[in-house]
Amino acid sequence: MDLDVFVSAHRAEWDRLDALLRRQRRLTGAEADELVVLYQRTATHLSLIQSAAPDPQLTGRLSQLVARARSAVTGARRASWRDATRFFTHGFPAAVYKSRHWWVPTALLSTAVAALLGWWISTHPEVQASIAAPGELRELTRPGGQYETYYSSHPATSFAAQVWTNNAWAAALCLILGVFLGLPVLWILFQNMLNLGVGFGLMSSAGRLDTFLGLVLPHGLLELTAVFVAAGTGLRLGWTVIDPGPRTRRTALAEEGRAALAMAIGLAVVLFVSGAIEGFVTPSGLPTWARITIGVAAELAFLAYVYVLGGRAARAGETGDLEAAERSATVPTAA
Repeated sequence: MDLDVFVSAHRAEWDRLDALLRRQRRLTGAEADELVVLYQRTATHLSLIQSAAPDPQLTGRLSQLVARARSAVTGARRASWRDATRFFTHGFPAAVYKSRHWWVPTALLSTAVAALLGWWISTHPEVQASIAAPGELRELTRPGGQYETYYSSHPATSFAAQVWTNNAWAAALCLILGVFLGLPVLWILFQNMLNLGVGFGLMSSAGRLDTFLGLVLPHGLLELTAVFVAAGTGLRLGWTVIDPGPRTRRTALAEEGRAALAMAIGLAVVLFVSGAIEGFVTPSGLPTWARITIGVAAELAFLAYVYVLGGRAARAGETGDLEAAERSATVPTAA
């Protein structure tokens, strides 16, 4: 293809398309039709140039022109409060509900591992000695010790922000790293359960398990549930790499990956609530029963949100992925 002849033959069409795109006033019906036709032609011209006679400068110009024309033809969709409302009333709870077969077993198994570790540590003095010196252990577990003062060691606002940031980062890592066959997710989950088991075991051996549970349960129920949801979703993403089902692996990963990233936003809000409880309720002077009641209420509210609102949305066809109009077209595959 003679590039100079091709440019001379079609330059007027490109210039006309550019002029229509720069038009400040509203286009007439005829001009809008012309814009669509010129957009289609220019897209074809760009494809021909890229395949037959690639020229960086001309390709760059036409690529920009086609992108502007596509935006004008299809219309740029802007996010709105309606989108955010729909996400939190349909998309996010439906995504959590649909992944329940992953995160519920993850929660049960992880809790069992933490309890087993706590029992092992509490009943084996030699294990406790390997964790820290006897004096350090007494400082950790005594009344007014480090386990109790930890929650009031910083101003409530900054402490809540720090906790929220750390937990949101851990949840995001579970969701993102799940694509590596879920192996990093298992490690992150084990580290969390190990920390919980160590606290459980040491405080139990000191006869202060009730104090430990009174400090952990108010915020820990919701916080750990969010972590379990993230871990279960990450594991499901890792399994998708192994077994994408009837979908192509690329399509399956795209769908599950988009849902996982969207879930990270929703879980950040959930962890914000648990961080606020940890920063303001856990170290407060409220009776232990009142603090635990607040934590249980927050947990039950989240579970109702997922199983009632999310279940209804999932049965209506919501998946937590982008709406069909916003997704790339895919080629049907045989079941």
